[in-house]
Amino acid sequence: MPDGGAAEPLTALSLPAQLIIAVAIAVAAVAAAIHLSAAFLNVSPPNTLTKRHGAAIDDYVYPEFERVWKLFAPNPLQQNIAVQARAEIRTSDGGTATTGWRDLSAQDGAAIHHNPLPSHTQQNELRRAWEFYVGSHDVRERPQGMRGNLSEQYIRRIVMLRLGHEEDGGTVERIQVRSATTPVAPPPWSDEKIDTKTAYRTLPWWTVSSDDLPEARRR
Repeated sequence: MPDGGAAEPLTALSLPAQLIIAVAIAVAAVAAAIHLSAAFLNVSPPNTLTKRHGAAIDDYVYPEFERVWKLFAPNPLQQNIAVQARAEIRTSDGGTATTGWRDLSAQDGAAIHHNPLPSHTQQNELRRAWEFYVGSHDVRERPQGMRGNLSEQYIRRIVMLRLGHEEDGGTVERIQVRSATTPVAPPPWSDEKIDTKTAYRTLPWWTVSSDDLPEARRR
């Protein structure tokens, strides 16, 4: 005798119930197909669909479903890029002073070195934030649309999380960020000649507001 508490087969349900279940399955299947298609097109080489609907694909994928690799043509990094920051502080006697540059990328590197399970934050947060900024600003550091302004706010928050509201005995009022880009030297067996001199990209000074501080440190 069948268990009275067992689930009934779909055919035993009423017609309206069957229709509701069928529609829900169809909607879920369509949503899954759209998601997988957008994710695939985002990492695929340029094609007719990405050229025609690239903006819509990016709007859907970024930032929640972003991937940091490309299909078929991965490009290994050929440069070491370090993100550094310094602060202008208000001292206890009412004056101002500028701190030295702090290498935030080096801090992440030290935390990752010899760590078999480094955190996602240590590996990617600062690096991806800088790539976000560079990709949404022109050579004059002018933001391109809303994503540009968002990237600036993201960088400021990361820097203030690292520096803190108090730095070198004073209160941080402004911060400045720069990147130090050093090309990777070719291997000894290569006859390729590369200038390995470090190049700097220095951003303007940014005034710090309460929105840039970690919630626990806001006053």
